[in-house]
Amino acid sequence: MNEPLTIYLQDHLAGATAAIELLQVMGERTDPLGGFAKHLLTEIEVDRETLQRLADKVGSGENVIKEVASWLSEKVTRLKFGHGMADPFGTFQAIEFLSLGILGKLALWRALETLSLSDTRLSGVPFNELVLRAKTQFSQVEERRLEIAGTAFRLPN
Repeated sequence: MNEPLTIYLQDHLAGATAAIELLQVMGERTDPLGGFAKHLLTEIEVDRETLQRLADKVGSGENVIKEVASWLSEKVTRLKFGHGMADPFGTFQAIEFLSLGILGKLALWRALETLSLSDTRLSGVPFNELVLRAKTQFSQVEERRLEIAGTAFRLPN
C-alpha cells in the first residue's frame, strides 16, 4: 500500500465514493436537478467501477479506512448541504463540490494515460474515452453550477 500509484488510486476511489453518496442525496430531489443527478450518478458509478478494476489490477484493492473516511465525510457534507439543498446556496456548494471532483477525475485519467505508456498494469484502458466523458460531465455540471450562482448569492430582501 506504500506505492504512490496505489495511494493515488485509493484517494480517487474515496473521492468517487463521496461523489456517489452526494449524488444519491441530490437524486432524491423532484426537480430537474434531481433527474440530472440520477443521470450523472450512473456515469460516476461506472467511472468508479473502472477505477476499482484498475486499483485491483495494480494490486491496491480496497482501502477500508479511506472508504470509511469518505463515508463519514459524505455524512458531514450531507449535514452541510443536504438540509440546505432546498436553498440555492446549499445546492450551489454541492454542485461546486461535484465540479471540483470531476476536474480531479479528469486529471486522474490524464495522469494514468501518461503512466500507461510505461506501466503495463494500466494498458488496455480507453483513457481517451474516460477523459472525454469527464470533460462532458464537467461541462454539464458547470452549466448547472453557473445557473444556480445567480440565485445562490442573491441578497435577502
